[in-house]
Amino acid sequence: MSNPPAKGYRALRDGRFSQPGGTYFITFCTHDRAPDLAAAPLARLIIAELDALRADEIWTLHCGTIMSDHVHLLIELGPLLPLGKAVARLKAKTSPLLRADGLKWQPGYFDHRLRPNENLLPYFIYTYLNPYRANLLPAEEKWPWFIGASQDRDWFLPMLNDCLPEPAWLTHLP
Repeated sequence: MSNPPAKGYRALRDGRFSQPGGTYFITFCTHDRAPDLAAAPLARLIIAELDALRADEIWTLHCGTIMSDHVHLLIELGPLLPLGKAVARLKAKTSPLLRADGLKWQPGYFDHRLRPNENLLPYFIYTYLNPYRANLLPAEEKWPWFIGASQDRDWFLPMLNDCLPEPAWLTHLP
């Protein structure tokens, strides 16, 4: 008799492979999708820890968006920690301030490892448009918590309309 397929967070870990140098799109959420993660003090803390992970060569951040109840990141994993430990470090370092605001991280995370030479642009667009898709702000306003490495921002931001989403991109939002 075969074992039933895994469910819940365990299913996310089955088959997970952490490859140094691999590019990953990751998402993690607050417990029960509680909002307020994008409040300035919390968002700044998350950005500071993302910078620390880069400085410690844990990963290189291509881009990310801090939403009210979740975070999207596109990263290239460094050689020092496996992906699970890198995400655990980020969550551990940011948890005290989250707790002070009555928030905590949901266990686990979602990850998708990109194929070598896979085009990053769709991930940048998805990440950038996420706050607009969630109707967190009008198209005429810039989301303050879209972040990225300077070399990636240098090629991506010129595609935007004065740092705002292209109107054509917004017509196809769900």
